[in-house]
Amino acid sequence: MRLHHVPQARSFRILWLLEELGLEFELAEHSFFDKSLRGPDYLLLSPAGRVPALETGGRAIFESGAITQFLCEREGALLGAPQERVDWLEWLHYAETIAAHVANLTQQHIVLREDWMRSPTVMRLEAARLGKTLEVVERGLAGDYLLPSGFSAVDIAVSYGAMIGQRFTSLDGLPRLRDWLARLGDRAAFRRAVARDGRAQIYMRDFYPAPEA
Repeated sequence: MRLHHVPQARSFRILWLLEELGLEFELAEHSFFDKSLRGPDYLLLSPAGRVPALETGGRAIFESGAITQFLCEREGALLGAPQERVDWLEWLHYAETIAAHVANLTQQHIVLREDWMRSPTVMRLEAARLGKTLEVVERGLAGDYLLPSGFSAVDIAVSYGAMIGQRFTSLDGLPRLRDWLARLGDRAAFRRAVARDGRAQIYMRDFYPAPEA
């Protein structure tokens, strides 16, 4: 298997998942800030020119949720208990709700390099919306993890949004979520994934505050 990856990007979720599953894979690192993701060869793997893309079994899969579900079902692991199937699927797709706000904030704060390109209104709205999505996680944590049966792939999928999201909104008032992130950060597979993530390319500051009204 070969995982196409940009450091700090959503592909980190699949990098971490592969480490949790104990699978052997090659890591192909790319950058958002050159044209490597727009080249014709890469577009054959990921038509939108995004990461992740996972080459496996003679084809490429290019959606994080699809990759997560495919790998977990193939390996019969990190799926939660059978009676938690609907909750597992719901959290898997809720991860993209969080990630959408993170992506919008990343665009506003980082990708749009000149102040005149940015919208302070959008930055404030998206930070508030991101905070609301993380409040849902705070309320939804079932003990130590998102599912009562324990750690599963949806903890990986959802926590990435919170890990990056805390660069744009405070986690004050979300004690269960903060403890959950600390617990996940102690996992050996997470530490291995961080070690393979690569040099930071996107987020160079710990916090990007929204402009005051």
